[in-house]
Amino acid sequence: MGWTEAELSVTLISDRAMAALNRRTFGRPGPTNVIAFPVDVAGKEGDQEPTPSPAPPLPAPGGPLPASLSSEGAEGCRPPDRRRPPACPAPPIILGEVVISMETTARQAQESGWPVEELFDFYLIHGILHLLGYHHRTPQEEAAMEAKSWELLDMLHGKEDRGEDLRT
Repeated sequence: MGWTEAELSVTLISDRAMAALNRRTFGRPGPTNVIAFPVDVAGKEGDQEPTPSPAPPLPAPGGPLPASLSSEGAEGCRPPDRRRPPACPAPPIILGEVVISMETTARQAQESGWPVEELFDFYLIHGILHLLGYHHRTPQEEAAMEAKSWELLDMLHGKEDRGEDLRT
């Protein structure tokens, strides 16, 4: 997906908490299944979804770290020769937070016949794709996001020949 290492936060909440979050974030009533909050959001008035900023470039492997990422004071990271840059790797990119309502997930799994664990994974993938810049504001964006969602879910669950059983 573009990085060898990245971090994100996953928060599991109730429908009541999700309804409050959905109302505060988007002005929509009731709970939803998943909301994603990218780090470094460049919020624009009128956006229906947060829009992530481009990720900062990663330092070259083995190259010097930017001053903001320097590990000079970190235990075990100071090189024996102070003339060389620190040998510690840069911290991973922080993508953001994915918030999932477990009550909505369980209810929608029961209503649709999906295994709850698989539907949870689908919502988690959906949220992560939002953190990576995917959206579904236009039919083209929606088609690209849906295709990537199924590709990743199939990869995760080893179901290359799933068919259309759960895609309706």
